[in-house]
Amino acid sequence: MRLRVLFFGMLRDRFGQAEELEQFPGQTVADLLRYYRAVSPELNALWDALAVAVNQQYATVTTQLNDEDEVALLPPVSGGTRMGKVPCT
Repeated sequence: MRLRVLFFGMLRDRFGQAEELEQFPGQTVADLLRYYRAVSPELNALWDALAVAVNQQYATVTTQLNDEDEVALLPPVSGGTRMGKVPCT
């Protein structure tokens, strides 16, 4: 099965913008996450906290993958600043 995987946030720093998996042997999102966990065990804590989208629709670990799917891996986002915000009074 051929997949296109898009990376965001700190995953982009590690893997780049996108990767083509030409012969991914798995069937589900859980299989894909297991694959990347094995490739990058240093990010172990992150893999359970990701949001995943398949073909631009949010997905769960049980979502079935199909040939030519596009999978986006989205780490949690935090931060922001109050600079420039108008106080609510």
